[in-house]
Amino acid sequence: MSRVSKPHEIVERALELSTADGCVVIADEESSANLRWAGNALTTNGVTRGRTLTVIATVDGAQGTASGVVSRSAVTADDLEPLVRAAEAAARGAGPAEDAQPLVSGVPTSPDFTDAPAETGSDVFAEFAPALGDAFARARSGGRELYGFAHHQLTSTYLGTSTGLRLRHDQTNGTLELNAKSPDRSRSTWAGRSTRDFKDVDPAELDAELAQRLRWAERRIELPAGRYETLLPPTAVADLLIYQLWSSTARDAAEGRTVFSRPGGGTRLGEMLSELPLSLRSDPHAPGLESAPFVIAHASGDGASVFDNGLPLTSTDWIRDGKLEHLTTTRHTAGLTGMPVAPAIDNLVLDGGGERSLDEMVAATAGRGLLLTCMWYIREVDPATLLLTGLTRDGVYLVEKGEVVGEVNNFRFNESPVDLLSRAAEAGRTEKTLPREWGDWFTRAAMPALRIPDFNMSSVSPGV
Repeated sequence: MSRVSKPHEIVERALELSTADGCVVIADEESSANLRWAGNALTTNGVTRGRTLTVIATVDGAQGTASGVVSRSAVTADDLEPLVRAAEAAARGAGPAEDAQPLVSGVPTSPDFTDAPAETGSDVFAEFAPALGDAFARARSGGRELYGFAHHQLTSTYLGTSTGLRLRHDQTNGTLELNAKSPDRSRSTWAGRSTRDFKDVDPAELDAELAQRLRWAERRIELPAGRYETLLPPTAVADLLIYQLWSSTARDAAEGRTVFSRPGGGTRLGEMLSELPLSLRSDPHAPGLESAPFVIAHASGDGASVFDNGLPLTSTDWIRDGKLEHLTTTRHTAGLTGMPVAPAIDNLVLDGGGERSLDEMVAATAGRGLLLTCMWYIREVDPATLLLTGLTRDGVYLVEKGEVVGEVNNFRFNESPVDLLSRAAEAGRTEKTLPREWGDWFTRAAMPALRIPDFNMSSVSPGV
């Protein structure tokens, strides 16, 4: 074994090798475990390990500070010096970085910085796998087929800088997606869960939920495009509001390019976006949704800056009691816009004070409405209004007088999440959820179901 093999040693050695004016080193040690199944039977399982090292070199010049970023996987001690030199060469060959700021300093060292990385393995499924097997048996006897996967990932990130920062964060991420189909494949529905350890997910509960939805789908009703009272489940709300969060950068709003720009100049900060007492926030310490308490930026972009690495993060209200409170900023864009520093945080919570479950909201539907399962293929149409288009998927159900009476055809929708917040008539109980569309990139979310009185189903979409 190389004498420089532990993650913190890799970080320290890379910093020692640097001859740049400033240096940031990020070591990501990742382990993952997965199960996959199809037709009520396990198909594959496996465990993986990996290391990625990112070196960010900064070079001061007469016209400003330039940065160079190089990332490589499977880095060994012998790879360190070429990697550091490549980052320095990239910095010296680049022009001044627009987002240049002094590297962060003065943050206390993580007490576990020199500890070995945390790891996951197949034992994370010790209780879940037998329960999944029982669900297969019930599904088989009930005439339905289960497909899906379970994935658990643990990433230990070690961040060191030439200004003395030595920070460590262990990020746990677990997802479960379960799809049930009728034997002739004419009916399909989906359920997903986000979890930290697979001890809070029950395959039997999910299978029962999917079985009920397949029964609803035994009656098929064709509906035309139009505006319908619609119940958006937490997973769909999460997909829409995650896109809204990604589109809420302060600089773009201040420069008149987004839905958060005020006509005539400025931004919509302080404006009421909803009559409901909706609060949208991110908090690195939110129970069950914990994320990094400091900035980890492997590259600079509209909402992140490599110069902010290590900057402490605290709970941030994006919307409070219906009013727009913050837009995302780096230290650089905060200076440009005059807004507070408010970096993006890797979780999102919406709370509207509601107490009803989705089932209770269905029962409270007095007239006719639609109940969605989830959305997919969400794409932006107009950034000025944040108009999004996408498709419903895996079940749209007709609700009449508080009861689900059948499944209807899928639709293409055209809606802006900002407009939806202004038109929402009810918010249900906030619960942890897994976004269907963005679950590969953003899994830590808690949302209520929302009742929208006039959701725009713009056209009929064929298929399941």
